[in-house]
Amino acid sequence: MSASSGSAGVSPAQPDVARLRDILGADIDLDLLEVALTHRSYAYEHGGLAHNERLEFLGDSILGQAVTVKLFRSFPDLDEGELAKRRASLVSTVALAEIARMIGLGEYVHLGRGEILTGGRDKSSILADTVEAIIGASFLSAGPDATTDLVLRLVDPLFVDPERFGAAMDPKTSLQELAASLGLGNPVYRIADEGPDHDKTFHATVVLAGDEVSVGTGSSKKSAEMAAALDAWTRLSGRAERTA
Repeated sequence: MSASSGSAGVSPAQPDVARLRDILGADIDLDLLEVALTHRSYAYEHGGLAHNERLEFLGDSILGQAVTVKLFRSFPDLDEGELAKRRASLVSTVALAEIARMIGLGEYVHLGRGEILTGGRDKSSILADTVEAIIGASFLSAGPDATTDLVLRLVDPLFVDPERFGAAMDPKTSLQELAASLGLGNPVYRIADEGPDHDKTFHATVVLAGDEVSVGTGSSKKSAEMAAALDAWTRLSGRAERTA
């Protein structure tokens, strides 16, 4: 299956997945990588192609194990509760979406027309799920050791930033504190939703000093607000560092 070979619904400018494999530095079978990049919206529009949800299921378990072992070995003095909090911050949808944006993953994902029109290439949930699917594809292609190496390379930019643990575990409080220190006042969250009542998607926009700073998406108002808060915290942290 080659979802990027010019089929209807994919932009001709969409980059070849071999380039993504080079970015990842992992020996992933290209056919499996194509499946990992195929969202169900694209699969359904193209006659029921294989999509990435099974690979996502596999990758989620492998990701959790690799991060758990890394934390256990790196922080021998932390108790179980603190280790669990740090693991949660590193494997969260927000964290995985941040990783995906670092490597430009959104441009490689195969999406249906509706998802493309609603900004699917930058939706945190889609990006996070795709990262997990890629990890699953790596496991099937290259085995556990190579996949553990891949996971640790992906999470390392977040792992080495100790401040990020606090922000990821309580992003709304962290954003409020940072915004106050920058003289921007308290964050305001504007909520919108879409979809049927049983399967709604929520979008939260963070507004600071009258300006829209970031948008987060989630399956609940709380998760959308947390995603938006962490993204805003990350952006403002960069601004604070540049002006320090």
